[in-house]
Amino acid sequence: MMTSVDTDLMRVLADPLRLQIVALLARETLCTTHLVEETGAKQTNLSNHMRVLREAGVVETEPCGRYIYYRLRPEVIEALAGQFADLAQTARATAEANLKRSCP
Repeated sequence: MMTSVDTDLMRVLADPLRLQIVALLARETLCTTHLVEETGAKQTNLSNHMRVLREAGVVETEPCGRYIYYRLRPEVIEALAGQFADLAQTARATAEANLKRSCP
C-alpha cells in the first residue's frame, strides 16, 4: 500500500496556469497558439510552462509544420490519481482502526 505522492509532479501541477493547461489538453490536443488564446498567457511564459510539463513527462509533443502540438499523457495523471487513492485507502483504514500515536 503506497502512502506517498510524487511530490515533484505535484509541484509541477501546483501552478495554476500549468493546471489550466493540463485541463485544456485533457479535452484536445492543442498547439502553442491555441494555448496562448485559451489561457491569455504570453507566448514566452507559456513556452516555459510547456517545457516544465514536457520535462516532467506530463505532455508529449507532435511537430506539425511550423507548429508544435501538445498532448496530455493520461497515464501520468492516472498514476498520480492512483497514489491519492492509495492515500485515501490508508486514511480510511487508519480511521476505522482508530490508530493514533500516544503522546510522550
